[in-house]
Amino acid sequence: MRVAAILLFCISAACTPQVEVDDVLKVPSTFDSLPHIPADNKLTESRIRLGERLFFDKRLSADGTISCGSCHKPALAYADTVPVSSGGHGRFDFRNSPSLLNVGYRKTLFREGGIPNLELQVLAPFGNENEMDFSLRDALAYVSSDAQYRAMFLEAYGGEPAPIYIAQALACFQRSLVSSGSRYDAWLEGDNEALSPAEQRGRALFFSPETACSDCHAGFLFADDGFYNVGRYSDYADLGRKRLTAAPEDAGKMATPSLRNVALTPPYMHDGSMPDLETVLRHFNEGGADHPSKDERIRPLGLSESDLEDLRQFLIALTDTVYTLPENLR
Repeated sequence: MRVAAILLFCISAACTPQVEVDDVLKVPSTFDSLPHIPADNKLTESRIRLGERLFFDKRLSADGTISCGSCHKPALAYADTVPVSSGGHGRFDFRNSPSLLNVGYRKTLFREGGIPNLELQVLAPFGNENEMDFSLRDALAYVSSDAQYRAMFLEAYGGEPAPIYIAQALACFQRSLVSSGSRYDAWLEGDNEALSPAEQRGRALFFSPETACSDCHAGFLFADDGFYNVGRYSDYADLGRKRLTAAPEDAGKMATPSLRNVALTPPYMHDGSMPDLETVLRHFNEGGADHPSKDERIRPLGLSESDLEDLRQFLIALTDTVYTLPENLR
């Protein structure tokens, strides 16, 4: 019965018509309109506030010690400082916690791209014994016993708490995490002094055919929603997109991460195995490890130490210096 209910929810959520974002959220002028919003989960301030409370509530875990915000920390661009975050009961999963800023723009979710929207994504941590390990039935029982929660669900969705409303509210909150506000954005908008000479040299390198960084880290998100093997390993313990497709050529391919706020989110790579930006840049400059599925653009670049430092400075300039959630809501 429980499995059938979840399947029914998944099917209905995946097939829901889409609508454009309304005026609740401030979308930066340099960004596209926020996509992928289901018609039955329009963004409202009450839904975002409900989702925010759920996101940071440690009672929604099996041992009451973690929340979504334990692994996605606001001060760290909603990422974490460790290679792999600790879940309930001190257990560990197998991937690094990605930043959730601007996650509402992603076409697919998780490193292998197996989840089509945020409403479905929020189900995974609840069901994962290495994360929340807390059934939706238990989550419903908890929020239904809390008078403030009941009032917030009534305001947000017009009824009593329900599993679908828990998922939808969490999705609304995550869609509200829209972040620009970097010095690079100021430079794009005409402030010629916003980037230092080193950062401008790094920008030129980043967008050059020589490095091809912007082939994959493209657009306003600095991510193209593609999947690539970047030669991290010759033998991958985590098969990435092959876990979803079973195609041998997808071994080791992972979704392109956004580089916005990347300076706030070490350690790097899908398993958190690179401690800093210097290590990441050296990896790409050296061309990575050999692997049959490695992207052909991952090759020795021959960049100098000063080139690498200019690139690092440019990546730091992608840090949002003004982001706070309350200012993000009208």
